Amino acid sequence: MRVVIADDEPLARERLRALLADQPGIEIVAEAVDGHEALHACAEHDPDLVLLDIAMPGIDGLEAARHLAAFEPRPAVVFCTAYDAHALSAFEAEAIDYLVKPVRPERLAAALERVRTFAAGRERAGGDHGDELRTHLCARLRGSLRLIPIDEVHYLHAEEKYVVVHHARGEDLIEESLKSLEEEFGERFVRIHRNCLVARHEIVELRRAPDGHVQAVLRHGKQPLEVSRRCVSALRETVKHL
Repeated sequence: MRVVIADDEPLARERLRALLADQPGIEIVAEAVDGHEALHACAEHDPDLVLLDIAMPGIDGLEAARHLAAFEPRPAVVFCTAYDAHALSAFEAEAIDYLVKPVRPERLAAALERVRTFAAGRERAGGDHGDELRTHLCARLRGSLRLIPIDEVHYLHAEEKYVVVHHARGEDLIEESLKSLEEEFGERFVRIHRNCLVARHEIVELRRAPDGHVQAVLRHGKQPLEVSRRCVSALRETVKHL
């Protein structure tokens, strides 16, 4: 079993290393000090298991777990935390187990057995990943990944099976549907076309093109984006409130 340990406390990582050394068939392939590093390590090493702290700087363990749920193959997640208050959120993020520090050897062994069951083909449950919104989108790039802050996204454009994220630092492809992104981030983005969502704060004005189509002028857009007829009324209401 290939394992990534993610915890911002060196002593916590050291204890987990020591406990895992007593378990057969375990290989620690990487360690991380926050959620960002954990996601990069998982993209690079394809672990079977991530031992994930919750309270970490930047991207915390719960958000990292929501990103990991979209990985293919998806690693199992076991949270290791000093607090028991996050247990419900952890299982909503489809964690396999939830260990409270200091982690006891017998509890870790039980968690590893659950992970083996998961890896052997236990059917993955569907459903949502909790009520917390992600703060980043995750683009996988040739074995690594790029985390894109939601605040930096200008608009999202669907192209075949991918969505192109146009953001402050360029463009990236993500393997998520425009519909699911609209459901998750509907307060932040508005649909202007069946294949396009735009950040509300990016819309400067609506204008009529020479061919009669309505266009949305974006604050950071290189060119206006076409607005479909069915979206015009709702978009005009959005512009009024900007």
